[in-house]
Amino acid sequence: MNINKHSDIILNKAYKEAILFTKSHYENFPVVSLFIPKYLRKHIAVVYQFARQADDIADEGNHKSEFRIENLELYENLLKKCLTGTYENDFLMALNNTVEKFKLSSKHFYDLINAFKQDIVKKRYASFAEMLNYCEHSANPVGRIILELFNIRDKQAMVHSDAICTALQLTNFYQDVSIDFNKGRIYIPADEMESFKVNENVFELKKNNTNFIALLKYQVDRTQKLFDEGKKLLPLLPGNLRRQIKMTILGGEAILRKIEKSNFNILDDRPKLNKFDIIKILIQSIIN
Repeated sequence: MNINKHSDIILNKAYKEAILFTKSHYENFPVVSLFIPKYLRKHIAVVYQFARQADDIADEGNHKSEFRIENLELYENLLKKCLTGTYENDFLMALNNTVEKFKLSSKHFYDLINAFKQDIVKKRYASFAEMLNYCEHSANPVGRIILELFNIRDKQAMVHSDAICTALQLTNFYQDVSIDFNKGRIYIPADEMESFKVNENVFELKKNNTNFIALLKYQVDRTQKLFDEGKKLLPLLPGNLRRQIKMTILGGEAILRKIEKSNFNILDDRPKLNKFDIIKILIQSIIN
């Protein structure tokens, strides 16, 4: 067996494992959906695996912060080697192949790792501007990578994509308020909490009082405006990608509507999409 054929076998195996990895992790929507062209699914899967593995290093288990930072830095070093053609394992070989094949910006991958590092050391955000800065590293790079995979590099498209990804990140924060608080984190701006007279006891005691409801309504309304801004991306996309992104937006908006219908009671009950919601959104994505 020649070297090239052997490498192709290893590469194909790594991509298959990336797809299995991706399918095994819960998300509001399947990351590798039928709307994505078949030839791209394995590349999206390997990017997802990269991000999810870094997230797990930052967030899983009961390790101390120093241990998590150290391991993220090791992961970052593996990325640096990978991007220069040195692979520590088959997964990194596949990641390098995807980056090279589609000329993906390495900055997006480093931004993601920096966001995970930030999660370890930063537990509070003073203002919405700080939140936006976090989203620029934690969420927006993912959308930009997707656009690059489709060879869409228009600056305005990137801006609209950022609005969608930031909105999705914020929606996830509201969805996971209790989970994040139990990890010592609050992803609601401190100055806005103060403005609405909400202190941290509300999270601890799970008091869904009028002040907290008003604070959450403000967050949700602003996030909906970001989704509305992001919808300007849709006409710039090819058919199936447009449907995929539309489905993703509808999924985020559906979570916001569930939060509203619960009277913003996210402290006791985590809003989540069920199978009926997903089918409904899928149909809306196709027919509208």
